[in-house]
Amino acid sequence: MLRPILVATLVAGTLDILSAFFFAGLAGATPIGVLRYVASGPFGEAPTATAGWAAVGLAIHFAIMACMAAAYMLIAPRLAWLLRHPIAAGLAYGFLLWLIMYWIVKPLRWPDAPLPHTLYAIANQLFSHCVLVGLPIAVTATHFLGRGRATA
Repeated sequence: MLRPILVATLVAGTLDILSAFFFAGLAGATPIGVLRYVASGPFGEAPTATAGWAAVGLAIHFAIMACMAAAYMLIAPRLAWLLRHPIAAGLAYGFLLWLIMYWIVKPLRWPDAPLPHTLYAIANQLFSHCVLVGLPIAVTATHFLGRGRATA
């Protein structure tokens, strides 16, 4: 079970953070700023935008992604539909993760931060969560746990 979790974490985590860098860059933010923001989740406001805080943010990002991947890998063998239909299951899982992250976690951690309210913001968040996170996790689960039983 460790190998599929690791593979899904690395693939989805890398795609997701690159997406965050891209969309934040369009808004004028830097990768270090993105990672500093991620580090502020558990540690509060990171004191400086340094490589050290960026490394902490990157580690936190991949730890969160590992939890997302592990949750799916633990549930997928018990719900055969998830392994038989990785495309639909991955998109649905990404949507669920988006709901949790943007409508539960973010408001609890940063109550003054605005929620997504434009079509553009919602679309890029859904793209990242559904296509770049949910799909790779589901496809990885099917590859490692489905033993060739999957159909899209």
